[in-house]
Order: sequence, then structure tokens, then C-alpha cells
Amino acid sequence: MGELRVRVTQDSASRWRRRGGEYATLREALEVAEPGDTLTVRAGTFREAVLVDKPVTLVAEQGPGSVRISPPESAVRSGTALTVTAAATVRGLVVDGSDRSAPAVLLAGADGAVLADCRIEASSSVGVELADGARAQLVGCTVENPSGLGVRLRARAQAELLDCEVAAAGQSGVAVLGGSRLRAERLKVRRAGGAGVLLADPGTLVELIGCEVSEVRGSGVQAEAQAVGRLTDCTVHRVSGNGLSLDTGAELELSSGRIHDVPENAADLRGGARLTLRQVTVHGFGRGALSIWDGGTKVVAEGCRFHSAQGDYPALWVSDGAALELADCALDDLPDALFVLDQGSSAAVRDCSFSAIRSSAVSVSGGASADLARCRIQGAGTGLWFRDHGSGGLLTDCEIADVATGVIVTKGADPVLRECTVRGAGEAGVYVSAQGRGEFEAVRVSQGGGFGFHVIDGCRTKLVRCRAERNARAGFEFSEPGPVAEGCTSDDAAPLPPLAAVPAPVVPAPAPAPRAAAPLATLVPAVQTTAPAPAAPVIAPIPDCRPAEVALAELDALVGLATVKQEVRTLIDLISVGRARQRAGLKAPSPRRHLVFTGAPGTGKTTVARLYGEILASLGVLQRGHLVEVARLDLVGEHVGSTAIRTAAAFDRARGGVLFIDEAYALAPEDAGRDFGREAIDTLVKLMEDHRDEVVVIVAGYTAEMERFLAANPGLSSRFSRTVTFPDYTADELLDIARAQAAEHEYRLTEATEAALLGHFTAIDRSTGFGNGRTARQVFETMVERHASRVAHLPSPTTEDLQLLVPADLPDN
Repeated sequence: MGELRVRVTQDSASRWRRRGGEYATLREALEVAEPGDTLTVRAGTFREAVLVDKPVTLVAEQGPGSVRISPPESAVRSGTALTVTAAATVRGLVVDGSDRSAPAVLLAGADGAVLADCRIEASSSVGVELADGARAQLVGCTVENPSGLGVRLRARAQAELLDCEVAAAGQSGVAVLGGSRLRAERLKVRRAGGAGVLLADPGTLVELIGCEVSEVRGSGVQAEAQAVGRLTDCTVHRVSGNGLSLDTGAELELSSGRIHDVPENAADLRGGARLTLRQVTVHGFGRGALSIWDGGTKVVAEGCRFHSAQGDYPALWVSDGAALELADCALDDLPDALFVLDQGSSAAVRDCSFSAIRSSAVSVSGGASADLARCRIQGAGTGLWFRDHGSGGLLTDCEIADVATGVIVTKGADPVLRECTVRGAGEAGVYVSAQGRGEFEAVRVSQGGGFGFHVIDGCRTKLVRCRAERNARAGFEFSEPGPVAEGCTSDDAAPLPPLAAVPAPVVPAPAPAPRAAAPLATLVPAVQTTAPAPAAPVIAPIPDCRPAEVALAELDALVGLATVKQEVRTLIDLISVGRARQRAGLKAPSPRRHLVFTGAPGTGKTTVARLYGEILASLGVLQRGHLVEVARLDLVGEHVGSTAIRTAAAFDRARGGVLFIDEAYALAPEDAGRDFGREAIDTLVKLMEDHRDEVVVIVAGYTAEMERFLAANPGLSSRFSRTVTFPDYTADELLDIARAQAAEHEYRLTEATEAALLGHFTAIDRSTGFGNGRTARQVFETMVERHASRVAHLPSPTTEDLQLLVPADLPDN
């Protein structure tokens, strides 16, 4: 009799069967074992193929790796070293498989087998295979199969992989086919000869959480034939093919993941596939970040970042009728950012930023369209280039800054731009030629090195309420009749009398080509051409802004706030005198324009911030002077990286005006821990430094809390060197606010009513719930309601009855 190496322990509740025993082989032990028994296996190598067809537990006595199943080739009939057909648990075994026509481990039971802490070392067709309809769970297992697939799920199989690794595979690391379902957490797939994870066929569903795919000789994840995958917090990197490959109606959704260091495309989609990216970072790609082909193919990306391309290809490529949607994304350090080509192709982009783009940020051609809303392009060769007939799109509230050429429209392209700005272009801000068209409404071009709006070749471009200022050559240049300008203004234009004869302009010699090698040199005529004599569009001079004195008068008309008014006047005086000194060739002081407003709610901080921005715009310090009011909710995101994107987007909306952050101290809570508010503060400090002349930042909140806020980042206190304190309104000032409300709404207060109001405001509780000016307005609104209830019961109320507020209308204390 051989050595007793397998002990069978009776774990079932049956009382009539034998007690258990010890056996020399696994086959013998399994023959006598009954459901529920545990087979404890001593250390060693078992030269036999094992079939587990009962719901038993098979465990290595001395822990994982101490027991090896390695059948001799002559003894392997099915070619499979370990077959499990029941709801059994196999723990801590090493399985050798050497038949290249069969799997090393076959899981064929529908009741759910468990492999735990096992290692499969195979030269087989598959390392671990789930047969049709099988169910299994693998926990802490490692699969090495350099000759074939790592793990394969066949038709309608279901598997859960927890903390497993496919350390080597000659083909795909994990293949999920035929409507199977896989859920994997913390799975690692590496050194595969094909795709890291392959999913195919209708009904197939793969869910990966915290997984990693690397060092594969193919695509990281390959989805095809209507398969569906969901990846959360996963990483794909160091693969030889595409990071993701999708085809024939497949769908993938990635959240909070990374794709990097791929020589081809980070994601390649064809054949009506769909990809959704949320909070995903993509960088280090050799060709493109997203390559999207074919009608019905679509990518939606939200809160993502695409940066640091390794090749010379456009980062985002949309062609052959495909579609792309981007929201809250950042694209930076790229050769070209977004190319949209071919009729039917489209890109919808909102709240995104493009920066450090070496050539074109956005290029549209072949009849494609691109719609952009609230986007910012900074640092590019060409901001947007609409290249040919049928190409166009709608751009709304976008900003293009520090580019060689802002917008190029050529060869019949016809985009629409509304309320956009182009600032600091090296050459033309807007350039239209070669039968390009385009409609530009309320577009502003400033601080350019060439013409603001340069339209040649008689292009029938329409410009409505456009504005050009501080451009080196001229605000508007129309070389031939064709452009239509309505209500446009320029700082280099003088008003022309009605019906005046306007001499036709002469086209100057071609300007040097933009730094990014934009093809202006080939588009501008090589010889001077004199246009015929019809009247050219009339460009009016920029009208004067609302004088600072008018806004200051409105500030002075506010109730109370004497110290606040004096602080604002001091700042305005410093700025005004500084500009006068500059005009006189003297050095001008550089006062810090960013402010801290401290005080309780309802003391007029937002109103003063709005007026301050308007005054600075009237003095030429700010371009627009508009107010963008935000709070913590608008700046702080829910994921790592999203806060910086939100903060930058708010800052971009405030360019040329005032960014007002109410209750700013909420960004630096006392018990911050890993709070993302600190990320908002750090991002804000950097933006204030990088764009110090473009935005005035005002932070507001309670006095003590604002001191904590300023201490949250070493750079904050140096950027906010002036604090303006807003005191609570006195009872008399609250009465003045109520008087103003009454006059505005055509009510009258009797002397007795005013005395009663003064007493009410004197006695009012100024602790929790007190809202200063807001309280005065609420009191007035309550009086109006009580007045209405009282007068409604009068038989024939007079005009005086309808206007007069009496002490009885006051709210109860």
C-alpha cells in the first residue's frame, strides 16, 4: 500500500456513513468522499489527472504551493490536469498542464466552483477555462500559460476574479466570449501575446474594478461584436498596440482610470462602437489619444485629461461620420489637439481647455462640424481652422489666447462664432480667405500682432457687433468688397458720415507666416490688388465705457459702508494716477487689485464687487468688468483632478472681469484631512500668478474664518494684500434700506411707521439668522403682505390706502 497522503474529513451531518480516512491518491480520496467533505492534501506532487465531481473542499495541508498536480502525458486522456464539475472549493494547489489542445484547468459546473490561492503553470491551449454555462470564482490565483490563453469564459459562463494575476499568456490574457459575464477586482494581466482582456459577442459583459493591464503584445482591452465592458479605476499601459480597441458595436465605459505609454492609439474605435470616459487620464500615446472612425461610432468624455503626446499625430481624430462629445476636459502638450474630418463627422465640446498645442487646437475639414461652448484655447499655432466647403460649427463664449493665428476660415467653410474673444494672436485674430464665409457675432479681438479681422478675396463674411482693439496693424482689414459688417467697432476707426465715399483699401504685401507654419503665405495674394470703388463696410470707433464716476456715484448711493467706499476710492485713485504716470513716461505703482471682503452676510459685498469690476473696466484695467460669482460647490469636484478642472473653468469664465468667491473659507475647513478644497486653493494661486493682469479675484467671508483661509497656502496672503471690512448695518441704515424699498415699489411710510421700524430694527436679534440688508428687505416684504391682507378687506380702498404702510403692518417681534 502506498503512502497515505490524502486525508478525508467527514464534514457532513450524515450519521450513517463511514467516518473518513486517509488515501494514497487524490482519485481514491475523491471516490470515497461525499458532499461536504474536506480533503486535506499533504505536500508533494501528484502524477494524476484530477476530476472533482462532488461539492467537496480540496486544500493543501501546508499552504499554497505545497501541493502540485502534474499528470504524466501518458496518463492524460482529456488533456486537462484539473476538472471541476461541481460546487467544489480547491485551495492552495499548483496545477501543471502540458496538452496544447486542452485547458490545464476546466471548470464545468453550473453550481459555482471556487479556486483560491492556486497557481496554474501550463503549456496548454488555455490556462483556466469555464465551459458553457459554468459558474466559478477565482480568488488570489495566478495563471501562467505562455502557449495559449490565460483565462477563457465560453458561452454564457459566469466568473468572478478577485486579486488574481495572469502573469503570462501566449495569446489573450483573459477572453470573455459568447454572452459570458466576468467581474474582476484587482486583476493584473501582463506579458500576454494578444489582447490583455478580450470581450466579444452579444450579451457578453465584463466589469473590471481596480485592474491593471500591462506589457502585452496587442491591445490592452479589445472589445468587439456588441460586447459590453465597464472599467473603474483601471490602468492600461506599456502595451504594443492600442490601449483600447473597440469594433462592431462594442461598448466600453471607463471611470477614474489611466491609459499611458502606448505606442499606437490610447483608444481606437470603429464599426459603430461606443466609448464613455469619465475622470480618465490619457498620456504618453504614440499616435492618438482617441481615434474614432465610421458612422455610428461615438466617444463621450467627461472630466478627462489628454496630454503629453509622444508622436506627431492629432490627439483626437474623428472621421468617416463618427461623433465625439467632450465636457470639462483638458488637452495640453500636444502636436494637434482635435481634428474632425469628413461629412457627417461631428464634435461637441463644452467647458474644455486647450493649452500648449504646437500646431492646430481644432481643425475641421471635409464637411465635418465642431460645436464648442465655453472653451479656452491658450498657446497654439492656430486656434481653430475651418478648412473647406461644408465645414463649420457653432462656437459660443469661447476664448482664444496667445496663438499665432486665432481663427482661419478658408475654401468655402462657414462656421458661426458668437460672443467669443481672441487675444494676443501673433498674426491675425480672424483670417478669412479663398471663398471662406463665416458669421461672427459679438466677437472681440484684441492685443494682436497683426490685423484683428483680416478678410481677403472678397469673402462674404458677416460680422455683427464685433470689436477690435489694440491690434498692431489695424482692427479690420477688408481687401475687397464682400464682407458685411453691422455695428462693429474698432479703436483705430473714426466715425464716417452717412453715405460717405470710402476709398477702396489696398492689400498690403503678405505678412510673415505664423510661427506654427500656418499656410497664410500660400493664401494671401502675392501681388497688390486694388479693389473697385463700392463703399466698404463702416467700422465705428469703440464707444466710451460708462465713466468711472457714474459707477462710483452708484457706489456712493449705497446705504452705509463709509469705510468700504473709502477703500475702493483709494484703489481707484492709485490705478488712475498710475495710468497717468505711464502716459507721462513715469514709473507707475502696481497696487494689488485682488481683495478680501470680510463681514457678515447681507452687507453688500457682492454689489460692491460688481461695481468694482465695472469701474476697473471703465479705466481700461479689465477688458469686460463682468462678475462671476462662485462658491465651494462650483470649484471642488468629487474625484482627484476634477477640482483643478472646475477651478480653472471658473477662472476662465471670469477672464477680463471679477471672480467673486463667496464663503471662500469653506475651501479650507478646520479639519481638512484629504479635502479637495486645498486643491482648489493651490490651483487658484497658480492661475492668479500666471494671469495676473486678466482677472481680479475677490474672496469673501466672515473675518475669523477668512484669516484661516489666507493661511491655507503660503501664496495667498501675498496675493491678497488688502482687506476691506464690511460692518453690520446699524438700525438707522436698515431703516434707510426699508425706505428705499418702499420708494422703489411705490409705497409710503408714515412717521409712526418709520419710528416703529426703527424700534423693530433696534430690538432685532442679530445672532443666527440675521441677514443685514437682506433682513431689511424681508421685513419690507412682510409688511407688503400684511398690508395686502389688511387693505383687501376695505370696501373701497383709496389710492392712499393702497400706498400707505402703517405700524400694524410690521411683523411681530
